Amino acid sequence: MTVAPDVDIDGPHQDQPLETGGTDLESATAAVVLTHGRGASARGMLQLADAVHCEGVAFLAPQAASRTWYPNSFLAPVDRNEPGRTSGLQAIADAIERASDAGIPTERVMLVGFSQGACLASEFVGHNPRRYGGLAALSGGLIGEEIDRDEYTDVEGDLAETPVFLGCSDVDPHIPEKRVHETAAVLEALGADVTKRLYEGMGHGITEDELEVVAAMVADLVD
Repeated sequence: MTVAPDVDIDGPHQDQPLETGGTDLESATAAVVLTHGRGASARGMLQLADAVHCEGVAFLAPQAASRTWYPNSFLAPVDRNEPGRTSGLQAIADAIERASDAGIPTERVMLVGFSQGACLASEFVGHNPRRYGGLAALSGGLIGEEIDRDEYTDVEGDLAETPVFLGCSDVDPHIPEKRVHETAAVLEALGADVTKRLYEGMGHGITEDELEVVAAMVADLVD
């Protein structure tokens, strides 16, 4: 399902706050949309922003209702995670629209997510292909029991060499290594420039190496 910024969806996450950090949006030349994991918060994701901040970049972090974007594993059939999944995709679209309204083009908007948020951000980019400032999916991947590449590649649009970073443990208890590879393949087929790193024996978390990669990607937004 494609969810674009001009689609009006009224779901569980649409009445939640959008937390902000970094450079004031009206003064920023780039933006990063941060999507948190299950049980976490938008304000918590702004702590990640502190680690990767660059002058001129605004950070926008939507909040999930009850701190959960969708109820089941991202590996469950898609309909079992509705309406949360679609409502979460709309929350990302709304944040991008906020940046657009402030004069920031989509090619200077980056999406960064962890865990559930990484899955949601990957899903958004996969279903809405265009040139973004980047995508960093940390411990996540495309949503669904099985991945049908045609479902993504049959839509109009091209990621036009959008830089994508996929970072995950090779033994993550929630994210199978196979899904990371499947996600990379779909995004590459859509025209993304994908970097994939699997960290040996790491748990479900974010490494210093990943933060360094994300910080460099954020800096590239304002170069």
